[in-house]
Amino acid sequence: MSCGPQEGREPVELFHSVNVDWLGKKWYFLGFSLIFSVAGIISMGMHWARIGSPVPLGVDFSGGTQVQVQFQNTPDINRVRQAAEVAGMRDAKIQSYGSGTNEMLISLPEQMNEATLDTGREQIVNALKAHYDNPFTVRNVQVVGPTVGKQLERQAGLATLYSLIGMLIYLWFRFQLIYGVAAVVAVFHDTLITVGAFALTNQEISLTVIAAILTLVGYSMNDTIVVFDRIRENLRMSRREPLADLVNRSINQTLSRTVLTSGLTFLTVLSLYIFGGQVLRGFSFALVIGILIGTYSSIAVAAPMLVAWQEWRAKQGKAAVLPAAKRGKA
Repeated sequence: MSCGPQEGREPVELFHSVNVDWLGKKWYFLGFSLIFSVAGIISMGMHWARIGSPVPLGVDFSGGTQVQVQFQNTPDINRVRQAAEVAGMRDAKIQSYGSGTNEMLISLPEQMNEATLDTGREQIVNALKAHYDNPFTVRNVQVVGPTVGKQLERQAGLATLYSLIGMLIYLWFRFQLIYGVAAVVAVFHDTLITVGAFALTNQEISLTVIAAILTLVGYSMNDTIVVFDRIRENLRMSRREPLADLVNRSINQTLSRTVLTSGLTFLTVLSLYIFGGQVLRGFSFALVIGILIGTYSSIAVAAPMLVAWQEWRAKQGKAAVLPAAKRGKA
């Protein structure tokens, strides 16, 4: 029975006969990466000097009390802040929660000891009752002690580190060590710029943001592997072609796939950032920045490292040993 027009169907391609010299623009890419990396590092250094942390930390890590309050009428954030200050809570952080819900998120930083954290909810409730005449209900309370916060901060760092090591080992066995090193450097580059964006915009890092960063580590790595697979396949067919030309051709051949998958994912997370509300703002912001940078690094960071490594070996008088894909069995 014939399958009709589905037989031999070609994959969807946005671009045909693309011939962009990506490697020829490597210095522009390097400048772009340096500018944003250095800006993020400087901003993180300034935060470290001011608050003892490279980025603002949410209650998950810093410890404290976070109370979600829904008012009967549209709340005035200035009057809520004024009520908190009159009650002696000068360090309280107050922000709108959602859109059109009359909800606010009131956060008290870490207190002197864990026992006093339990009084945070009462402090906030009493301050609002005494100094702000807008009926309200408490929707949610989150209390995290400083000890638990430090443990979560350590575990989040270890989770990110272990994921990078695991991917390095995987790529070492699947391709070769240089492929793994190039991919991990690219992912570290993505993580640094994403965290730097939080420092530059003064946004808090929470557990959900760490989840987003770990998601981006896998997403960026997958994008890089697609390019590396095409490079390895082309090496099998074109051993005598200069590696820079071969890498350019491989990137161009995977460009349609990259734009389609990354573009659709980006539109999804952008919608989440715009319409998801305050509770998802940090998570979606990390995804928006990370997908853009992750897609960029697969082309502008990981692939050029292979060429730079081969050129370095050539100067040392050593033969390049980038492995090609194995021939399929007939």
